[in-house]
Amino acid sequence: MVTEFARDLVAKRIAGDIVWSNDYGRSLTKWREIFGVSKVEIAKLMGVSSSVITDYEKGRRTPGARFIKKYVEALLRYDEVRGWRIVKSLMKSFNVNIEAILDVREFEYPIPIDVVISSVKGILLNSSLSRQYLYGYTIVDSISAIQNLSGNEFLQIMGSTSERALIFTKVSTGRSPMIAVRVAPIKPAAVVLHGTRRVDPLAVTLAEKEGIPLILSLSPSLEDLSSSLKNLIDLFTLTGKLDNA
Repeated sequence: MVTEFARDLVAKRIAGDIVWSNDYGRSLTKWREIFGVSKVEIAKLMGVSSSVITDYEKGRRTPGARFIKKYVEALLRYDEVRGWRIVKSLMKSFNVNIEAILDVREFEYPIPIDVVISSVKGILLNSSLSRQYLYGYTIVDSISAIQNLSGNEFLQIMGSTSERALIFTKVSTGRSPMIAVRVAPIKPAAVVLHGTRRVDPLAVTLAEKEGIPLILSLSPSLEDLSSSLKNLIDLFTLTGKLDNA
């Protein structure tokens, strides 16, 4: 199983490598060869002729953002049919634990923390609500994270900013996630616990000492929680674009 987060991360790394390259054609060829895709196969996946692929790879055409995105998407679709062999390998080389990190999102516009709490059907368990806005979130499988994440990998769950909600799923009492946050050198702006109705008082105490809002999510399922957050991002992105129009 490869999460949406893993696919997006690999796609962005590949697209970034192509854009940053001094030789677009060679970079396109390199990634096609890494994924083991022929020109004919990737052309079919993209809905173009193989001669078009040749033109781009030989430098006779300069790829735009739309072509690069379609090219990378074709590579990922090809790998999906083959069990994500290359994507899984790339995630290991990026030093990211794809089992523990379920999703990472950055907000295009800051979202008020109370709106995020409402979105996850949350209850604030302590008095700390010092942050007014969040700039992203990370959803983590708490059991896998605690058992398998190294110190460096734990830092990666912060994404591009620590001003985010760190959402732990499959929580039993919340004690272990808050201990992990307590000893981590970089703290999230908020912690959300999902999967329990009984939170250890120690978790609340630790959150209070760190000045971190501790939120209990009552979303009925991980799918519901994730869907609500994505809808929230779409809403604020649309609102922000309308405000700037």
